[in-house]
Amino acid sequence: MGLGRRRNEDAIHVGRCLFAVADGLGNHGAGDVASATVIEAVRRYDREVDPGALPVVLGEAVQAANNAVRHRVAAEPSLAGMGTTLVALLSAGTAVALANVGDSRAYLLPAAGPQRGHTIQITEDHLYRNLVAGAAEVPHLSDKLTRFLDGHPDGRSPDITVLALTSGDRILLCSDGLSSYVSPEHLHATLAAAATARQAVDRLIASALTRGGPDVSAIVLHVGDDS
Repeated sequence: MGLGRRRNEDAIHVGRCLFAVADGLGNHGAGDVASATVIEAVRRYDREVDPGALPVVLGEAVQAANNAVRHRVAAEPSLAGMGTTLVALLSAGTAVALANVGDSRAYLLPAAGPQRGHTIQITEDHLYRNLVAGAAEVPHLSDKLTRFLDGHPDGRSPDITVLALTSGDRILLCSDGLSSYVSPEHLHATLAAAATARQAVDRLIASALTRGGPDVSAIVLHVGDDS
Protein backbone atom coordinates (compact mmCIF):
# COMPACT_ATOMS: atom_id res chain seq x y z
CA MET A 1 0.00 0.00 0.00
CA GLY A 2 1.35 3.41 -0.98
CA LEU A 3 0.91 6.90 0.34
CA GLY A 4 -2.12 8.00 -1.67
CA ARG A 5 -4.87 5.52 -0.76
CA ARG A 6 -6.08 3.45 2.16
CA ARG A 7 -5.94 0.27 0.10
CA ASN A 8 -3.77 -1.21 -2.60
CA GLU A 9 -5.66 -1.47 -5.90
CA ASP A 10 -2.99 -3.76 -7.39
CA ALA A 11 -3.06 -7.55 -7.40
CA ILE A 12 -0.25 -9.99 -8.20
CA HIS A 13 0.32 -13.67 -8.87
CA VAL A 14 3.65 -15.39 -8.20
CA GLY A 15 3.31 -18.99 -9.29
CA ARG A 16 5.27 -21.87 -10.76
CA CYS A 17 5.12 -20.90 -14.44
CA LEU A 18 3.01 -17.72 -14.43
CA PHE A 19 3.79 -14.33 -12.89
CA ALA A 20 1.51 -11.32 -13.20
CA VAL A 21 0.85 -7.78 -11.96
CA ALA A 22 -2.51 -6.03 -12.41
CA ASP A 23 -3.03 -2.37 -11.50
CA GLY A 24 -6.66 -1.41 -10.91
CA LEU A 25 -7.70 1.93 -12.37
CA GLY A 26 -8.76 4.10 -9.47
CA ASN A 27 -10.56 6.66 -11.60
CA HIS A 28 -12.76 3.92 -13.06
CA GLY A 29 -14.13 2.78 -9.71
CA ALA A 30 -13.55 -0.54 -7.94
CA GLY A 31 -10.00 -0.82 -9.24
CA ASP A 32 -9.15 -3.34 -6.55
CA VAL A 33 -12.04 -5.56 -7.65
CA ALA A 34 -10.96 -5.37 -11.29
CA SER A 35 -7.33 -6.28 -10.58
CA ALA A 36 -8.30 -9.13 -8.26
CA THR A 37 -10.77 -10.48 -10.84
CA VAL A 38 -8.15 -10.47 -13.58
CA ILE A 39 -5.49 -12.16 -11.46
CA GLU A 40 -7.95 -14.84 -10.36
CA ALA A 41 -8.68 -15.55 -14.03
CA VAL A 42 -5.09 -15.70 -15.30
CA ARG A 43 -3.78 -17.81 -12.41
CA ARG A 44 -5.74 -20.75 -13.82
CA TYR A 45 -3.21 -20.77 -16.67
CA ASP A 46 -0.27 -21.32 -14.31
CA ARG A 47 0.76 -24.64 -15.80
CA GLU A 48 3.49 -26.20 -17.90
CA VAL A 49 3.01 -25.73 -21.64
CA ASP A 50 5.11 -26.46 -24.70
CA PRO A 51 7.49 -23.54 -25.43
CA GLY A 52 5.95 -23.07 -28.86
CA ALA A 53 2.49 -22.67 -27.33
CA LEU A 54 3.46 -19.97 -24.83
CA PRO A 55 2.12 -16.93 -26.75
CA VAL A 56 -1.14 -18.69 -27.64
CA VAL A 57 -1.82 -19.84 -24.07
CA LEU A 58 -0.90 -16.46 -22.62
CA GLY A 59 -3.19 -14.72 -25.10
CA GLU A 60 -5.99 -17.04 -24.04
CA ALA A 61 -5.30 -16.15 -20.41
CA VAL A 62 -5.65 -12.43 -21.10
CA GLN A 63 -8.88 -13.01 -23.03
CA ALA A 64 -10.22 -15.06 -20.13
CA ALA A 65 -9.29 -12.24 -17.76
CA ASN A 66 -11.18 -9.67 -19.82
CA ASN A 67 -14.18 -11.99 -19.99
CA ALA A 68 -14.05 -12.43 -16.23
CA VAL A 69 -14.34 -8.65 -15.78
CA ARG A 70 -17.34 -8.59 -18.11
CA HIS A 71 -19.07 -11.38 -16.20
CA ARG A 72 -18.36 -9.67 -12.86
CA VAL A 73 -19.91 -6.42 -14.06
CA ALA A 74 -22.93 -8.27 -15.43
CA ALA A 75 -23.42 -9.88 -12.03
CA GLU A 76 -22.83 -6.62 -10.13
CA PRO A 77 -23.89 -3.61 -12.28
CA SER A 78 -22.60 -1.21 -9.63
CA LEU A 79 -19.07 -2.18 -10.74
CA ALA A 80 -19.61 -0.86 -14.29
CA GLY A 81 -16.66 1.26 -15.40
CA MET A 82 -14.00 -0.63 -13.48
CA GLY A 83 -10.80 -1.61 -15.27
CA THR A 84 -7.22 -2.73 -14.80
CA THR A 85 -3.87 -3.00 -16.52
CA LEU A 86 -2.04 -6.32 -16.75
CA VAL A 87 1.51 -7.47 -17.37
CA ALA A 88 2.11 -11.23 -17.24
CA LEU A 89 4.90 -13.70 -17.96
CA LEU A 90 4.43 -17.39 -18.76
CA SER A 91 7.55 -19.56 -18.75
CA ALA A 92 8.64 -22.92 -20.08
CA GLY A 93 12.17 -23.16 -18.74
CA THR A 94 14.16 -20.29 -20.23
CA ALA A 95 11.59 -19.71 -22.97
CA VAL A 96 9.05 -17.09 -21.90
CA ALA A 97 6.18 -15.08 -23.31
CA LEU A 98 5.20 -11.66 -21.97
CA ALA A 99 1.79 -10.02 -22.33
CA ASN A 100 0.86 -6.46 -21.42
CA VAL A 101 -2.24 -4.32 -21.60
CA GLY A 102 -1.98 -0.78 -20.25
CA ASP A 103 1.03 0.81 -18.56
CA SER A 104 2.23 -1.86 -16.16
CA ARG A 105 5.70 -2.76 -17.38
CA ALA A 106 8.26 -5.51 -17.89
CA TYR A 107 12.01 -4.85 -17.83
CA LEU A 108 14.93 -7.14 -18.67
CA LEU A 109 18.46 -6.94 -17.27
CA PRO A 110 20.45 -9.33 -19.51
CA ALA A 111 23.38 -11.20 -18.03
CA ALA A 112 25.10 -11.65 -21.40
CA GLY A 113 24.99 -10.54 -25.01
CA PRO A 114 25.21 -7.11 -26.67
CA GLN A 115 22.73 -5.54 -24.21
CA ARG A 116 24.60 -6.78 -21.13
CA GLY A 117 24.78 -4.14 -18.42
CA HIS A 118 21.69 -2.28 -19.67
CA THR A 119 18.15 -2.61 -18.34
CA ILE A 120 15.67 -2.75 -21.24
CA GLN A 121 12.00 -1.86 -21.04
CA ILE A 122 10.40 -4.72 -22.95
CA THR A 123 6.79 -3.52 -22.93
CA GLU A 124 5.33 -0.35 -24.40
CA ASP A 125 2.85 1.73 -22.41
CA HIS A 126 -0.56 1.91 -24.07
CA LEU A 127 -0.97 5.66 -23.77
CA TYR A 128 -2.59 8.11 -26.14
CA ARG A 129 0.64 10.05 -26.60
CA ASN A 130 2.37 6.90 -27.89
CA LEU A 131 -0.07 6.81 -30.82
CA VAL A 132 0.72 10.33 -32.00
CA ALA A 133 3.68 11.04 -34.28
CA GLY A 134 5.95 13.72 -32.83
CA ALA A 135 4.15 13.53 -29.51
CA ALA A 136 7.03 15.25 -27.70
CA GLU A 137 6.32 18.41 -29.70
CA VAL A 138 2.56 18.48 -29.04
CA PRO A 139 1.57 20.56 -25.99
CA HIS A 140 -0.97 19.29 -23.45
CA LEU A 141 -1.12 15.81 -24.97
CA SER A 142 -3.12 13.39 -22.83
CA ASP A 143 -1.41 10.61 -20.87
CA LYS A 144 -4.65 8.63 -20.69
CA LEU A 145 -4.55 4.90 -21.28
CA THR A 146 -5.74 3.73 -24.68
CA ARG A 147 -5.97 0.06 -23.73
CA PHE A 148 -6.90 -1.75 -20.53
CA LEU A 149 -9.07 -4.65 -19.40
CA ASP A 150 -12.63 -3.57 -18.62
CA GLY A 151 -14.69 -6.41 -20.06
CA HIS A 152 -15.40 -4.81 -23.42
CA PRO A 153 -14.68 -7.08 -26.39
CA ASP A 154 -12.85 -4.65 -28.72
CA GLY A 155 -9.40 -3.12 -28.43
CA ARG A 156 -8.37 -5.11 -25.36
CA SER A 157 -5.89 -7.48 -27.00
CA PRO A 158 -2.44 -7.63 -25.40
CA ASP A 159 0.98 -7.04 -26.88
CA ILE A 160 2.83 -10.37 -26.66
CA THR A 161 6.62 -10.71 -26.71
CA VAL A 162 8.57 -13.97 -26.84
CA LEU A 163 12.02 -14.14 -25.23
CA ALA A 164 14.78 -16.71 -24.77
CA LEU A 165 16.40 -16.05 -21.40
CA THR A 166 19.84 -17.10 -20.20
CA SER A 167 21.30 -17.85 -16.79
CA GLY A 168 21.75 -14.67 -14.76
CA ASP A 169 19.06 -12.64 -16.54
CA ARG A 170 16.66 -10.67 -14.36
CA ILE A 171 13.08 -9.75 -15.23
CA LEU A 172 11.06 -7.06 -13.45
CA LEU A 173 7.26 -6.86 -13.69
CA CYS A 174 5.75 -3.79 -12.01
CA SER A 175 2.85 -1.38 -11.76
CA ASP A 176 3.28 2.30 -12.59
CA GLY A 177 3.44 2.98 -8.87
CA LEU A 178 7.06 1.91 -9.29
CA SER A 179 7.98 2.89 -12.85
CA SER A 180 6.53 6.41 -12.57
CA TYR A 181 8.40 7.21 -9.34
CA VAL A 182 11.77 5.49 -9.70
CA SER A 183 14.12 6.76 -12.40
CA PRO A 184 15.39 4.32 -15.05
CA GLU A 185 18.92 4.84 -13.74
CA HIS A 186 17.98 3.95 -10.16
CA LEU A 187 15.87 1.03 -11.33
CA HIS A 188 18.82 -0.36 -13.29
CA ALA A 189 21.32 0.18 -10.47
CA THR A 190 19.05 -1.64 -8.01
CA LEU A 191 18.39 -4.60 -10.29
CA ALA A 192 22.10 -4.93 -11.06
CA ALA A 193 23.41 -4.56 -7.51
CA ALA A 194 20.90 -6.57 -5.46
CA ALA A 195 22.23 -9.94 -4.30
CA THR A 196 18.84 -11.65 -4.66
CA ALA A 197 15.52 -11.10 -6.39
CA ARG A 198 13.84 -10.52 -3.00
CA GLN A 199 16.39 -7.86 -2.11
CA ALA A 200 15.79 -6.13 -5.45
CA VAL A 201 12.02 -6.07 -4.87
CA ASP A 202 12.34 -4.71 -1.34
CA ARG A 203 14.73 -1.95 -2.39
CA LEU A 204 12.68 -0.92 -5.42
CA ILE A 205 9.43 -0.70 -3.44
CA ALA A 206 11.13 1.25 -0.65
CA SER A 207 12.51 3.70 -3.23
CA ALA A 208 9.08 4.20 -4.80
CA LEU A 209 7.45 4.85 -1.43
CA THR A 210 10.08 7.38 -0.36
CA ARG A 211 9.40 9.25 -3.60
CA GLY A 212 5.67 9.45 -2.94
CA GLY A 213 4.49 6.43 -4.90
CA PRO A 214 0.85 5.33 -4.58
CA ASP A 215 0.10 1.59 -4.82
CA VAL A 216 3.34 -0.24 -5.60
CA SER A 217 3.67 -3.83 -6.82
CA ALA A 218 6.72 -5.58 -8.26
CA ILE A 219 7.96 -9.06 -9.09
CA VAL A 220 11.63 -9.77 -9.82
CA LEU A 221 12.63 -13.06 -11.44
CA HIS A 222 16.23 -14.25 -11.47
CA VAL A 223 17.09 -16.95 -13.99
CA GLY A 224 19.19 -19.69 -12.41
CA ASP A 225 21.29 -22.31 -14.13
CA ASP A 226 19.19 -24.62 -16.35
CA SER A 227 15.90 -23.36 -14.87
